Amino acid sequence: MNPSAPLKPATGRFRDGAHEFPVHVYFEDTDVSGRIYHANYLRYMERARSDMLRLAGIDQRGSMENGEGFYAVSDLSIQYKRPARLDDDLLVVSKVLEIRAASCRIHQTVMCDDQILTQGQVTAAYLSPGGKPKRQPKTWIDIFKQLQNGEDNNL
Repeated sequence: MNPSAPLKPATGRFRDGAHEFPVHVYFEDTDVSGRIYHANYLRYMERARSDMLRLAGIDQRGSMENGEGFYAVSDLSIQYKRPARLDDDLLVVSKVLEIRAASCRIHQTVMCDDQILTQGQVTAAYLSPGGKPKRQPKTWIDIFKQLQNGEDNNL
């Protein structure tokens, strides 16, 4: 390892069509009891989805900057099962469940070791710059279908 090489932020990986994203629980993530504040699970899930799309080759920033469109959460459900605690190492596992013309639905699980802490489903709608639903780029739909089928070898 080159000690003068710049450090890079945490990133995830694909395994069997699922995206795995590591997260560490810091003091700022917790409440006075040392347990994670509930809204931070949503932050971790958002980071994991963004990382999944980036690694899969979906250029959200380029799409926004080119005036093509962007994703926005249109529906969300979440179930809290157990709390994470200060200094826990978590894993957010994301799986594509459904792809539609202008949206995709993703299931996410936040785990600590083999324990499920939180599960949620997110629908992300693809919107035009004016905020109206818009058909996703075909190449992106193809990527989501690959992931849904467990085919992450080419990503």
